[in-house]
Amino acid sequence: MADAKVIPFGEEPRSRRRAKRAGRASDRADVPLAPVPPRREEDPEPADETPRQNGGGGWDRRIAHGLSFLRRRITGEYEVDEFGYDEELTDQVIMSMLRPFYDTYFRVEVKGVENIPSEGGALIVANHSGTLPLDALMLQAAVHDEHPAGRHLRMLAADLVFVLPVVNELARKAGHTLACAEDAQRLLERGEVVGVMPEGFKGIGKPFSDRYKLQRFGRGGFVSTALRARVPIVPCSIVGAEEIYPMIGNARTLARLLGLPYFPLTPTFPWLGPLGAVPLPTKWTIQFGEPIATDGYPPEAADDPMLMFNLTDQVRETIQHTLYKLLVQRRSVFF
Repeated sequence: MADAKVIPFGEEPRSRRRAKRAGRASDRADVPLAPVPPRREEDPEPADETPRQNGGGGWDRRIAHGLSFLRRRITGEYEVDEFGYDEELTDQVIMSMLRPFYDTYFRVEVKGVENIPSEGGALIVANHSGTLPLDALMLQAAVHDEHPAGRHLRMLAADLVFVLPVVNELARKAGHTLACAEDAQRLLERGEVVGVMPEGFKGIGKPFSDRYKLQRFGRGGFVSTALRARVPIVPCSIVGAEEIYPMIGNARTLARLLGLPYFPLTPTFPWLGPLGAVPLPTKWTIQFGEPIATDGYPPEAADDPMLMFNLTDQVRETIQHTLYKLLVQRRSVFF
């Protein structure tokens, strides 16, 4: 599939819009202004050429682009990879749906995005929280919109995601795949940026009293996968997601009846019904840390349990330390 991405209806990601504005400003600064001859009284007044120059061409292009997109969806003239990832739908629809939450509602601030390689595979390891996995979606939007190379993040998701109707199809289309070592290694070896949240349900479903305290990172399977694929590990710390749904209780009996890992009780849910499912508009910060190289280890290192334990602990401690640092710097939960 082509690398070029089309942003829906003329809307561009925030970072690229800023770069273009800066570029246009510097271009104007470098070009000397030509002298303007004085207008004589007998000369006619200059005509207003703005309507003719604009001519609604921008809207025409947007409408034509939208119709072309719909035609491709109806006729099936679009590409889907072996995992079900639909890049065009992700760029034009899914990211457009996430962007208002990312830009306006949670006002996500991204730091260290340059630590993600511009090409080749990389494994992003992040903390997980928030009762619902909105942090995974905001992380995907951050990589897509803020990285200079406009890279796509392929998230590894729990099997529960792929048994839920509608959610299953959307997750596949957005590039998410089952959190298993085989799929992760295949993606990494073909040069994709893969995201994993090793805490899983232990992190996302922990009580509010344990916020920003990392849970166990499993048995280090993500480290073994990175070693086999010989790609860097990028630690990532997310602040702000813990407070969107403060989980003050867990209805375990109801969770078992519904086949869920937990059933959250928050100050607003389920007491306010659907209104209680609206997340609080917290201020988010996502920081990508220095990559940890793995290509210097021998091939058999992926089977060394002590090495996997040490690297897993190094990644976990890096994320935890950064979380504490970001919390100290934070002025307010909402600002």
